[in-house]
Amino acid sequence: MLSILLTGATGYIGGRLLYKLHERGHAIRCLCRNPDFIRSRAPQNVEIHPGDVRNKDSIVPAMQGMDVAVYLIHSMASHENFAEADRLAARNFAEAVKNSSIGKIIYVGGLGESDDDLSPHLKSRQEVGAILRESGVDVIELRASIVIGSGSLSFEMIRSLVERLPVMITPRWVSVPAQPIAINDLLDYLVESIECEAPGSRIYEIGGAEIVSYGGIMKEYARQRGLKRFMIPVPFLTPFLSSLWLGLVTPIYARVGRKLIDSIRHPTVVKQNSALTDFSIKPVGIQQAIQQALLNEDLEIARTRWCDALSSGGDIVDWRGVRFGSRIIDTRSRLTSADLETVFSMIESIGGETGWFYGNWLWRVRGAIDLLVGGVGMRRGRRDPRKMLVGDAVDFWRVEDIIPAQRIRLRAEMKLPGRAWLQFELETKEHLTEIHQTAIFDPVGLGGLAYWYALYPIHQFIFDGMLRNIAIAAEKR
Repeated sequence: MLSILLTGATGYIGGRLLYKLHERGHAIRCLCRNPDFIRSRAPQNVEIHPGDVRNKDSIVPAMQGMDVAVYLIHSMASHENFAEADRLAARNFAEAVKNSSIGKIIYVGGLGESDDDLSPHLKSRQEVGAILRESGVDVIELRASIVIGSGSLSFEMIRSLVERLPVMITPRWVSVPAQPIAINDLLDYLVESIECEAPGSRIYEIGGAEIVSYGGIMKEYARQRGLKRFMIPVPFLTPFLSSLWLGLVTPIYARVGRKLIDSIRHPTVVKQNSALTDFSIKPVGIQQAIQQALLNEDLEIARTRWCDALSSGGDIVDWRGVRFGSRIIDTRSRLTSADLETVFSMIESIGGETGWFYGNWLWRVRGAIDLLVGGVGMRRGRRDPRKMLVGDAVDFWRVEDIIPAQRIRLRAEMKLPGRAWLQFELETKEHLTEIHQTAIFDPVGLGGLAYWYALYPIHQFIFDGMLRNIAIAAEKR
């Protein structure tokens, strides 16, 4: 049994690796900026340590007594400084490892030729691997192409495009060759890397059994779903225009889409096959990878999704030193004859396909505006249509706190001149249930105040209707 420090456990790959390592009996310690976001979903006996790789002093204690570290931190959704953010995080981590018991780091990077034409995102991923090797401990870097699995960023994009568009105007990047790997194969590579005892640092290029383009993946997905789809290639769709297009028809908002497209404009194909000889894994091809992804979606809600990562809302805004205006609190209550558990289940279902119980078209308009200004919009939906966990993305909100049958608090991740929360609290009064709905806004300066009061009539309209319809829906259940 190994003692493993796992970073990125709130993300797509890290969340799945957590369960796989736990099933194999390893002692796991998760390093997380917000422990509450993982505490509700981690298996029993998993230790959770608060820490932020941007602050070296906060991560040093987490490394004590650990044998192996798994580094799964990338800044996909941050702004133009994402490379510097990744560089700082990797340097802090490498420095902290030097004075710890950790003897090996496992890192997932990106495939691509190491030349000046490589995209900034892929360059950053390869640079992070080099920085981690400066720690002096063994580093196994797995360079992967597109990851295919239910809930993965690439698969969600492909699924949305194929399901929604019978005819697709496709840019050049759709025909660029890649070597996609199934999530199960990637996890197996990670587990073997962690458990292998061979010394030394190594870089492995890993991919599926065949080379295929994004267009080929979309055609195979359509075939398995029994859909007829037509693709019309055009030369003029730039990465910027393509990212806006993705933001309109997929769950991927423009800033993430731009980085994704910027990366997949370059071939990501395995050039050296040492992984096939050094590991026992025999990767599956694209047909089986998609079959596995669809089967997983049919059997259960995806355990993790790309937007579960805390960074999926973009940069974590540091409000220190910002002067907020007076906190604005808008609260209302309503009594209902429905029981506590029924009312809570209705509130827990808000967002995603269920909608917001009132004025859904207004919510969609707000989401469209958010996309236009570089926010997350309404495209993320939710992980599970009925249940929430702390840390879940719910459209352009994040579940910050949940106490069953008592309270749900959502934190806004849309672009705002301040900070905002939406909270629901329940209590029993004689034989009735009282719902307390509270909107909280911390404005920044006059702009924040102007924003709140300009939308005040709409807020009253929406929040009143939402509260009323939640009560009515609970009574009808």
